[in-house]
Amino acid sequence: MASRSTPKISLSALHPRELARNLYASISQNPLLKSRIGSVVHLLTGNFGVAVTMLASTAVAARTLGTAEFGALALILALGRVCERLVRFESWQPLIRFVAAEENAADPQRLSQLYAYGLLLDVSSAFLAAILCIVTGWVAASHVGLAPDQGWLVAVYAAAIAVNFRGMASAALRMSGKFRTIAYVQFVGGLTRLALALLVYFIGGSLVEFIAVWTFAQVLDSMVFNWIGLRALAQNGIPSPFKASWSGLPTKFPGFLGFAFSTNLSSALRTLTHEADTLLVGFFAGPTAAGLYFLSRRIAKIAQQGGDLIQTVAYPDLARMWTSKGIANFAQTVKWLQIILALGAVVAITLCWFAGELALHLVFGPDFVPAFPMLLAQLFAVALILHAAPSRSALLAMNRPTYVLAIAAGSTVIFFATAFAAMPSLGAVGVNLAHIAFGLVTAVSLDIAMWRGLGRVRAEMGTQELEEASA
Repeated sequence: MASRSTPKISLSALHPRELARNLYASISQNPLLKSRIGSVVHLLTGNFGVAVTMLASTAVAARTLGTAEFGALALILALGRVCERLVRFESWQPLIRFVAAEENAADPQRLSQLYAYGLLLDVSSAFLAAILCIVTGWVAASHVGLAPDQGWLVAVYAAAIAVNFRGMASAALRMSGKFRTIAYVQFVGGLTRLALALLVYFIGGSLVEFIAVWTFAQVLDSMVFNWIGLRALAQNGIPSPFKASWSGLPTKFPGFLGFAFSTNLSSALRTLTHEADTLLVGFFAGPTAAGLYFLSRRIAKIAQQGGDLIQTVAYPDLARMWTSKGIANFAQTVKWLQIILALGAVVAITLCWFAGELALHLVFGPDFVPAFPMLLAQLFAVALILHAAPSRSALLAMNRPTYVLAIAAGSTVIFFATAFAAMPSLGAVGVNLAHIAFGLVTAVSLDIAMWRGLGRVRAEMGTQELEEASA
């Protein structure tokens, strides 16, 4: 029988020693939370290693190209990613939601068809995104700060987008609990990128060679990831989605496509603030400022990946808890994940405050030190996004994707209003302030909706228990 109350955090519990004691006690009493925090640690370890290789590759490119051409590299990558994420489906989110409901029936053929549905969305949207990328590179490249002879490089990078479909494989690995695999398989692309970037550096290569390096590394990473995802399905006795019947999928899984469109729109709105922001800086301030801003975003993304990892690990279990009405564990898991992410954000901001400028000088060179104010502001924004990650996963598990979409839409409007108001006087830092406004609105809105929803469910369960007792 589910508990109707969730432990509150008193003021005395906010003392670091008491906080650590309460955290340890909660983890020890919750085997699932203990297991998943272990998975988060593996994912953080793997992603930190991948982030280090990415930063190393970025540093090599920055030192080779200089601020102007590095800014062009940033703009080309940003154009490609905006096109990709505006169109590409995050099919792992509806897949996890529907697989969690279907897996008790243990029908391998039906599960294979469900994964095939996700794969169909992945492949078609990746192909469409690649076409959009080519067209955008031809039409809009010069308007965001790229030289006329650099637009064709966007089409080269489109090859990576065309094969970057991984939603189905991601869902398969997450539902199988293979978080170590997710963590460490990324090293394939990361190490390949770094090795090739160093090769380009030693031969004195140009922007063209670096675009080729980024493209090849992403293609290789996607191919390896999908191969491992298919192996995970086979190990669970689920036939390959490529062999499943693809006919009548919308009828067999009603609601799947609507859920997918909703989460995709939510993801697309986040893309407008997390990828198109570089293009916005390029439009207003040119490629050099865009390169500095891109660098600050790339470094801050190391911390932001913690939120993505929380969703990777927690979402499948939260979906199962909600389905089985394990409300007490559901609430406790969300609460402690938010506390852990807050601690991580404080550490990241503190390190940046004391060592950020020196690190930028040593790693990227003196020309990139002006990125420090943007990096510090970006980390404050990331802290808010990290706080919102568990509640966002919780609301998706509670089958409230429409509300998540509405919050993403409202926060996006606030982002652009803040950016256009602040950029004329503050330059690229104005976009960082817009990220802080976006994160604040998102975190507060998602938290209110989640805790109110849990309160209503507890009240309904309490009423039902009283009725059963009186009967």
